[in-house]
Amino acid sequence: MTTISGLPAFLAYFVVSLGLTALYLATYLTATAHREIALVREGNLAAALALGGSLLGYSIPLSAAVRYAGSLLDCIVWGLVALVIQVAIYWLMRPLLPNLSRRIDEGQTAPAVLLGAASLAGGLVNAACMSY
Repeated sequence: MTTISGLPAFLAYFVVSLGLTALYLATYLTATAHREIALVREGNLAAALALGGSLLGYSIPLSAAVRYAGSLLDCIVWGLVALVIQVAIYWLMRPLLPNLSRRIDEGQTAPAVLLGAASLAGGLVNAACMSY
């Protein structure tokens, strides 16, 4: 049964990826000035677009980290690098989009879509850089 021989490694990388994603969300939700989860629960599309783009923007390089990592520790380190880059993207977008958090609170989708797109673009470039 060689097909199941990779199951322990799969489970290890999957659990680490879930943990890193949870850490990312906790960090990102703390770093932003608006309350994304509460806003999404209230039906705020702008918050959902911004948070969804950010989550995808983090997941893309995290998947590259899993794919290209030489070890589980290597994957964790690159997952943390991706976390820092995604949070930095949010902070870099704030001066470009004045009153970003207030506008997302108000449900303005244009700045949220641009923030989500910047997160996705950053994630794609980040993942490509990990393929060294």
